[in-house]
Amino acid sequence: MRVFRGHSRPVPAPVVLAIGNFDGVHRGHAALLEQLTQAARQTGLTPTVLTFEPHPREFFAPASAPARLATLREKLELLAEAGVAQTMICPFNTRFAALSAEGFIEDVLCRGLRTRHLIIGDDFRFGQGRRGDFALLREAGQRLGFGVTAMPTVSLGDERVSSSGVRRALAAGDMDRAARLLGRPYGMDGQVVHGEKIGRQLGFATANIRVKHNPLPMTGVFAVEVGGLGERPLPGVANLGIRPSVGGTRPLLEVHLFDFDRDIYGAHIAVRFVKKLRDEQRFPTFDALKAQIAADAAAARAFFTSRQNG
Repeated sequence: MRVFRGHSRPVPAPVVLAIGNFDGVHRGHAALLEQLTQAARQTGLTPTVLTFEPHPREFFAPASAPARLATLREKLELLAEAGVAQTMICPFNTRFAALSAEGFIEDVLCRGLRTRHLIIGDDFRFGQGRRGDFALLREAGQRLGFGVTAMPTVSLGDERVSSSGVRRALAAGDMDRAARLLGRPYGMDGQVVHGEKIGRQLGFATANIRVKHNPLPMTGVFAVEVGGLGERPLPGVANLGIRPSVGGTRPLLEVHLFDFDRDIYGAHIAVRFVKKLRDEQRFPTFDALKAQIAADAAAARAFFTSRQNG
């Protein structure tokens, strides 16, 4: 997938375009992207996504912005898996926030992206003061030569599929509900880095990943599956948080893989959270921490065994 930053230079050829933040790339996003790729096949145009960095809510209210479900790299990988051929990352800054809705249509959609057909969510708003909406896009499209389709809300049962819904499920530790909304288990990717070797001292060597999600969408201890180290995902147990028992202050993902003894420093792995076991907590002694880690590993093993036999 080709990635462009900014809209000052036009893309090479006209596109069919989807716009959104696509945080988490959940089932609602997937439905919109399916319409995008279908329209691209029908028109012969390049399926393209326009997204924003940072998230607009991070720009306007950084202290109260929601936790990101995916890093930029994770989002781009998920978009590519969905069939997107190119993505334009539009810097959301003071200048862009001041752009009028009409300016957004003319400068970004027409000049920068050469849009021939546009697909948006039915609640999409844009431009200074969020004045732009579907009606304005449709009127502009008739005048400037592009079509517009509004994607209706996707629901599972009586629940609207949304990034906010995924965040609520993760915060509640409901990994099954989060997976239903996403269409896959929630995960984080990253490079294995050297740590303080505390897990090895406790008898449970861990692969450490510095996470870039800040704030974290969830914390705790989880049964996980890890991809990127072989043909099949490997089972394990993971702690996601700041590690209060050892004086940690920065978010870290520590993964202990079962029956695994390879040097994987530098490897890029994908960690999928399939079951929450407990909240992160502080233990008074290393012995207490070691005993709890052993119990967590046993609980995760039991979970995988019951799932396999069930």
